[in-house]
Amino acid sequence: MDALLRNVPVRFVRNAMEDIGMITALDEYLNHQIVDTFASVSTSELSWTEKIWTAIVRKDGALGIDFGLGRYHNRGVLDGWAAVSRGAEQWTVRANRELRDDPLVTEVGPLTYEVIEPLKQVRFALAKNDLQPIAYDITFTAEMPPFFEDRHKQRESDGFRIGSDVIRYHQIGTPSGWLELEGERIEIRPEEWTEYRDHSWGTRLDVGAHNADVRPTSNFGDVKFGDGEFVLLWSPFMLVSPTGEKTAYHFYFQSKQGRIFYSSGYRNLPDGTQEKVARVRPELRFDDTTRRLLGGRVHFDMLQGGSHTIEVEVMGTSGVHLGPGLYLGFDGRKHGSWHGPLTLEGEKFDNTLDRETLKRIRQLRDCPIRVTEGDSVGYGIMETIIHGEHPELGLTAANSLV
Repeated sequence: MDALLRNVPVRFVRNAMEDIGMITALDEYLNHQIVDTFASVSTSELSWTEKIWTAIVRKDGALGIDFGLGRYHNRGVLDGWAAVSRGAEQWTVRANRELRDDPLVTEVGPLTYEVIEPLKQVRFALAKNDLQPIAYDITFTAEMPPFFEDRHKQRESDGFRIGSDVIRYHQIGTPSGWLELEGERIEIRPEEWTEYRDHSWGTRLDVGAHNADVRPTSNFGDVKFGDGEFVLLWSPFMLVSPTGEKTAYHFYFQSKQGRIFYSSGYRNLPDGTQEKVARVRPELRFDDTTRRLLGGRVHFDMLQGGSHTIEVEVMGTSGVHLGPGLYLGFDGRKHGSWHGPLTLEGEKFDNTLDRETLKRIRQLRDCPIRVTEGDSVGYGIMETIIHGEHPELGLTAANSLV
């Protein structure tokens, strides 16, 4: 038997009864968490997802770059996307392939994600392609350690199925490398840009097309998403004092019909300390026509007492819209859907401020922001969805969009 196995690639070794997953290269390491191989996860739930994302923005708001990669273990799919935003223009490339037997391969079409040094340096690359005139090769170098957000555990509206059980960490860093846009080579200088990335895994909302014989969800991403008033705010940013001291904040805020159903916030320090925020109180302004963020402030009431107020300034009109990356769906496409061995797509939008375009790509975008707290100054991004009528914000029902 040993002689036979020596002639079989390790990743194809299977148990004869098939009650144990096949062996892959990951199984060589001492990292197992369940009584099975890395060919299996702890649940057969089809929405199980492991997700990579990053937003890279010029501090002056002139350009924005996004990258995303999703592994849908129980769907047999790996998909990804890359986008560049310049002012109101956006170019997007998407790739989708069948999941190969080797989970160490984090490439799909022209997209590559590479861990250079765990939790310190990773690489995001889009090779030159025939879909859109964009390409980049960017290395993220950490400025602070990664920080967890609160677990996002959420039941469906009927009270039965758990639609979301996800953990996520995010991290701030500096990008370096290059971007090529319409034949122009642009150097990514760390002092001119900032970058945030995150990594999440678990049972995720809004994966795959709606199954006609399953009751649809109404809270996020499916056929009834956007019914009534809905608010989503997600933002990481870091401030630097005149003496060089770094402080990072993060908050994730969701409410429906005025009721907050998920809120996570922390004040994070370079030594890895996380100070819990008891309540996030946003005071932000939005444009009624586009629902884009205009600025404002966010108040953080700390669990241990005291409060911090951050002034928020929007930098430019750039900022990648996530809809063409399949967040909340795009032109009938959904994250994690099977499209065969390999599918490549892409398009350009000339004006992401146009109402008809916004109805197609949605308002969710990685908006570059400048933040201040006293004499500390910093940069980050803010993602927002402000759906429905909000008279207190000057937002009308007639101009509502998801």
